[in-house]
Amino acid sequence: MSTATYMERRISLTCALVIVLLRLTDTQDAESDTAWNCCEGDVLFLLDSSGSISSYEFARTLGFLSELLRPFALGPDQVRVALLQVGTRPHLEFGFRAHSTQRGLQEALQRTTQIQGDTNTEAALKLAQEQVLREGGEGGARAGLPRVLVWLTDGMQPGAVEGPMAELREEGVAVLTVSTGHGNYQVLRKVVTPPVDSHLYFVDIDDINIIANDLRDAIIEIIRAERLQVRDVTSRSAVLQWRPVLSSGTGYYDIRFGPDRTGGGAGGDHGRPSDGTSTSTGGGPWRKLSRPGDSNFATLNDLKPDTAYRATLTPESNLDYVKPLSVSFTTLSEVLSPAVVTVSESGLDRVRVSWGPLQPDSVQRYQVEYGAIPAGKVRVTTVGRDRNSTLLTQLEPDTQYLVTVSAFHTSGQERAMSVRACTQEELPALADLQLNTVGSDSVRVQWKGKAGGLKGYWVTWEGDGGSSSAPSSRYLPPGALSTLLTGLPSSTRVCVSPVYRTARGEGLCCTARFYSDAETRGDRFLRRA
Repeated sequence: MSTATYMERRISLTCALVIVLLRLTDTQDAESDTAWNCCEGDVLFLLDSSGSISSYEFARTLGFLSELLRPFALGPDQVRVALLQVGTRPHLEFGFRAHSTQRGLQEALQRTTQIQGDTNTEAALKLAQEQVLREGGEGGARAGLPRVLVWLTDGMQPGAVEGPMAELREEGVAVLTVSTGHGNYQVLRKVVTPPVDSHLYFVDIDDINIIANDLRDAIIEIIRAERLQVRDVTSRSAVLQWRPVLSSGTGYYDIRFGPDRTGGGAGGDHGRPSDGTSTSTGGGPWRKLSRPGDSNFATLNDLKPDTAYRATLTPESNLDYVKPLSVSFTTLSEVLSPAVVTVSESGLDRVRVSWGPLQPDSVQRYQVEYGAIPAGKVRVTTVGRDRNSTLLTQLEPDTQYLVTVSAFHTSGQERAMSVRACTQEELPALADLQLNTVGSDSVRVQWKGKAGGLKGYWVTWEGDGGSSSAPSSRYLPPGALSTLLTGLPSSTRVCVSPVYRTARGEGLCCTARFYSDAETRGDRFLRRA
């Protein structure tokens, strides 16, 4: 088959797939064979269901998931979907084996209710790693198929997620994130699998449906049923991934790659060299790698920017002949600094601005301009070419700044990028907390707080053990300075925290102890800052 004919067939198949996806209905009986066979893999949605999400936002997110997942064909040999809710304790709404039809999945999404509580994303990630996404486990992910984690969050106070997310990525899980709030971009960009521009989305909850097609395409790109795929392409590297066809001790994988001048697509073994010193189809030496039979990926390093490459994977088996597979890809262009500008270490009066890539050989200096939005005084600082960050100080609390980083290159070129940076809100601590017992199982909770910027108070209480020790909570408006808690165990720990626009302030805790009728009642317990 000629290269032109092959490319025409690839284009026709791609167009057919797009048309089928657009015509899908909510039942799988109406799906065509093309859609049925397009993808295979396990996709876990990590959904923020805590008290920081309003009921409106939660409903909008479920509607978004319904639209996002509707075109996929579900089943044990196609795509499987699981939903894990984030709250004080993680709740697995349904696992991968729960729904094999669109009707069942859509009805399950309609039945899903918000669990409220704290945003304990770390606990949810632990459950995801140890059970839901574990390959081959009871009810877990299928071995040898792509695994995807899609994290839907408002981005506020994500917690210590970088470590668990990094472990999931090292285990082969692709991580994508959708943030519907003004989240910490520095943290969120670190947790997703490259490329960031197609795996990290910031969108207002009212406009969330506009990203459905892009996010669906990103998921399809990961779980498309092709045996040889190229992922994580940068200007200098790329990752080949394949579905295993060998096992440990039965053979190995021979990988050859080099510059491709033919413009051919994936498939076949055109231009495959006989050894590692042969030339590629368009000139330039081929390079060779080998991987053991139980591996399913290989990283190609030291590539040239903006260059077309062709790679061929040959399973060398001592049991049977397996057809070689080929794929073509193009590395990304080398970008001029600054290509990325990020903000970190945000404080009341300071933020750290970082940029990259660091290119000391081609940059003379960096200039950082910053001013409060919309019409603050603009200040300027100059940074040496060997530095890629600076700390901006003497800023106003809870204020948004426009920061522009400009690079002056030795070639005479100039490149600038801007980013918005926010200083943190002042979060005064609770001033005083008092508990007064009322009867044998009730307590009057009183406190003092600073009114400036307050949005309310979180009151939480928990017994010292037994069947009644599960934590409970109550949200009160900013004008409330007391509440009555009833039906409490003999020793109950009560905590009150002030709630501000962006976070909670430091709270106070005290333990209420109750006495029998023969003992003194009405005791007072105090806890002051």
